[in-house]
Amino acid sequence: MDALERIKQQVTENPVIVYMKGTPDFPQCGFSARTVQALNACGVEYAYVNIYENEEIYRALPKFANWPTFPQLYVKGELVGGCDITLDLYQTGELKKMLEEAVARKAAA
Repeated sequence: MDALERIKQQVTENPVIVYMKGTPDFPQCGFSARTVQALNACGVEYAYVNIYENEEIYRALPKFANWPTFPQLYVKGELVGGCDITLDLYQTGELKKMLEEAVARKAAA
């Protein structure tokens, strides 16, 4: 399975997944740290991929959704965006609704 196929599988299997620099416990850039803070504040489980641990995914991910930067947040298989979009959604309350709906849908399936 090539990197693009693995990414597609990951975003399909996980209702919420973030591709980030580092891990939620040890983010390795400020944008990833702020994104994780917003996700954690929503209280919903999410998957993550540390792009530093897989160079193939690191190189393929910008091509997958035509989004050049990290982190990248996917909900229900769709790219939501990076740090700025995630924080905007969090501040309006939309992020929590979006994440709760995605996790509830997965649980019901």
